[in-house]
Amino acid sequence: MRKKVVAGNWKCNTNLQEGIALAKEVNDIVSVDDVVVVLGTPFVHITEVAKTVTNPAVSVSAQNCAAEPKGAFTGEVSAEMIASTGAKYVILGHSERREYYGETSEILNKKLALVLENKLTPIYCCGEPLEIREAGTQNEYVIKQLQETIFTLPVEEFKKLILAYEPIWAIGTGKTATTEQAQEIHKTIRDAIAAKFGQDVADEISILYGGSCNAKNAKELFANPDVDGGLIGGASLKAEDFNAIITSY
Repeated sequence: MRKKVVAGNWKCNTNLQEGIALAKEVNDIVSVDDVVVVLGTPFVHITEVAKTVTNPAVSVSAQNCAAEPKGAFTGEVSAEMIASTGAKYVILGHSERREYYGETSEILNKKLALVLENKLTPIYCCGEPLEIREAGTQNEYVIKQLQETIFTLPVEEFKKLILAYEPIWAIGTGKTATTEQAQEIHKTIRDAIAAKFGQDVADEISILYGGSCNAKNAKELFANPDVDGGLIGGASLKAEDFNAIITSY
């Protein structure tokens, strides 16, 4: 049985006090036992938010990690450091990291290894920009992203992942993939996993939708058989909106 997952990605939003207050609101409002809820906070929040969260349904995630285990890398935060805070997850491969900070498949493979080594769960992102969608080559583009990274993992390591499909053209634009578009590419990803690792493994992997999912469209998106939840951006910054998404199943 695949896990239903709703993960918030706060990105570069909220100061520490605001983040603690938001985490407390989510902690107190969430009342589910069949959905994994994840708060993807800025690095400076993680330790305090991890202390604030006492609800067993809610866990904490980092939004990134360093590609090196330790050393003279000023400003970087290692997977080992993240694990020591009480966080359980790390978001990797987000389109903003790829686009703005030049993260390549080579860099992401190093990060994946360190995250898994430190017993953290990667929430691994994939997805296409507008020009690829308009050209109709999104399936090939996304599968290539996976082949260069997570498909190189041993099957037992791969099974520890959560995937997040993010149509880059829908992030922060207010645009959302139709339910048919979301289901089509989620199924394409699952079929590719089945071809690589077997159908049993494919059936275990949660694949989240990550393109402008909100309280109004979550129910329709989550009704798709291959959409197992959402990676939520702006709508995760208000506890009531976030909880509305969590309870959309």
